[in-house]
Amino acid sequence: MEETISLKEIFEVIKKRILLIISLIVGAALIAAVASYFVLTPKYESSSMFVVNQKQQEDQSSEFTQSDIQANVKLINTYNVIIKSPAILEQVIDELGLNYSVGQLESSLNVSSAENSQVVTVTATNSDPALATKIANTTVQIFQQEIPDILSVDNVSILSEAEMNGNPSPVSPKPMLNIAIAIVLGGMIGVGLAFLLEYLDNTIKTEKDIEDKLGVPVLGVISHVSDDDIQVNQFQSRKQTRSRGEMHGTQEEKVN
Repeated sequence: MEETISLKEIFEVIKKRILLIISLIVGAALIAAVASYFVLTPKYESSSMFVVNQKQQEDQSSEFTQSDIQANVKLINTYNVIIKSPAILEQVIDELGLNYSVGQLESSLNVSSAENSQVVTVTATNSDPALATKIANTTVQIFQQEIPDILSVDNVSILSEAEMNGNPSPVSPKPMLNIAIAIVLGGMIGVGLAFLLEYLDNTIKTEKDIEDKLGVPVLGVISHVSDDDIQVNQFQSRKQTRSRGEMHGTQEEKVN
């Protein structure tokens, strides 16, 4: 027979394990806060942009045709590979005196362009905002210098250089976002663990549990009496007996 669980039973399980759930939520939030503020290293981004455009020749008209623009857009995919190649990045490492390998520098660079756009954005990520700015600018400059020799074209122009603000803000970690995610995950884990513990708990607690497991009705219930209850009951009985004796003595004195 298929077992079902009602909404009331769900709330009962959550209510029963509410301290466990709250503890996991608070613990996850604290771990995320400590990791975001004290463990993870802040990362800064800086971007430089260049535009891909055919160099004008004296015998050509001053306007670009649609085919020229499409050709430039197709070249961008090639440029995105070249700009992150060892031919460019090794020169960037030498120029800035970086203690990086080509692979490390490549992982810190992101090259992107909007669809059907001739503008390419080179973004460098680093724990030092000033170094991120230098990496972005140097990479674009060296790429502009080397591309004529690599592809025999001269169609790259720097659109804007990376600049460092007076008070740069890190792009990661994001403490509030991390804490919010941790709270959600902590709540989900807490609720899941509460239902798991409830599922694994096969102890008998109520008369209904006995009827469900044994299939017989409950005829009576014997309450558990602790030593404290016995002592309290004895004390109350003695007190009541003493009070009755005093009342009886008083009544006899009045009769006499």
